[in-house]
Amino acid sequence: MGNATTRTITFFDPAKIAISGQAFRWHIIDDTHTELVAFGRYLQIAALGEDRFALSCTEKEFESVWQRYFHLDFDYPAAVASIPSSDSYLTKAAEFSYGIRILRQEPWEALISYIISQRRSIPSIMTSVERLCEACGRKIRVPSHMDPPFVSPSRKAYYSFPSRSEMSAMTLDDITSLGVGYRASYIDNTVKLDPPLDEWNSLTDDELFAALTSLKGVGKKVADCVMLFSFGRCSRFPVDVWIGRIQDRYYGGSFDTSPYPDSAGIMQQFMFFYERCRNL
Repeated sequence: MGNATTRTITFFDPAKIAISGQAFRWHIIDDTHTELVAFGRYLQIAALGEDRFALSCTEKEFESVWQRYFHLDFDYPAAVASIPSSDSYLTKAAEFSYGIRILRQEPWEALISYIISQRRSIPSIMTSVERLCEACGRKIRVPSHMDPPFVSPSRKAYYSFPSRSEMSAMTLDDITSLGVGYRASYIDNTVKLDPPLDEWNSLTDDELFAALTSLKGVGKKVADCVMLFSFGRCSRFPVDVWIGRIQDRYYGGSFDTSPYPDSAGIMQQFMFFYERCRNL
């Protein structure tokens, strides 16, 4: 590819992040290679061992795009250390989930993706998101062959997540054809409304939650997911079916997030990943 950056990154496991359910355009190629598309760019990550990783980008791109995306400015070991030993479930979940970081995704992509996600399996969400990208996203230039330590990309073509303006040309029938079911009208409404997401970044948590839930088809869980996985509001604690079961089984119906004012969402991700993947 010609561009490669090598970094030592602690608490970082791309393979776990790829199946963590927070982003839908990550793919595990093999035991040491993971690929993703975000911000209209293709990135491949090669695990070199001992917390060393090669990334198929320039140093400048890593620092301007991926460093923030991977949430590298947050002390994850300190967050894990804050878990009291009396909470055996969360302690085990954090240990099992070592290396998962909360991604800071592009707001428009996160909003549309999580509208699509409602009451669906992760594979079906990924399929619909990819269909959307192929339908009106821009083709990304990715070489068919990459030099070591990278491997050949797994797909023949990659597409950016379409912008609001690119999606505006789609009819309701076009959106429905993506296989999104009843969510098609929600997506169509959001595209037409064109919410000022960049401006919403300056809102308080309560204001941002109110703005998101004012959109058709955006309930509490979707709003919390967008706030956590895009706007970096790590105090949010999205509750889906998995988390609801965990709360009922281990926490008397409700998990107390007050001890984690800056990391409740991180704890949620550990719990979700542990419960969903530990028996796979």
